[in-house]
Amino acid sequence: MDYEFYFRKSAFEHHLTEADIRHAFKTCRYMGLYDERDNVFILLGFDTKANPVEILYNAIGENSVNVFHAMPCRSQFLSQFGED
Repeated sequence: MDYEFYFRKSAFEHHLTEADIRHAFKTCRYMGLYDERDNVFILLGFDTKANPVEILYNAIGENSVNVFHAMPCRSQFLSQFGED
């Protein structure tokens, strides 16, 4: 699926790039509601260097997302990648 992306400045605080975030959406391993919050989703995928990453975003339309957080994947989510 092709998304229209909007990025908050905070999405880049952990040094992932726009290309890394877009690639994570293309290599998605898991996508779902984050911590039962309304319209806050988590996506687990890979950056452009094949490192596991986690992305937090809001849906703002059928194919539009507002990314506000992106970082290397924390250990609690690595099982989604077959890693421990």
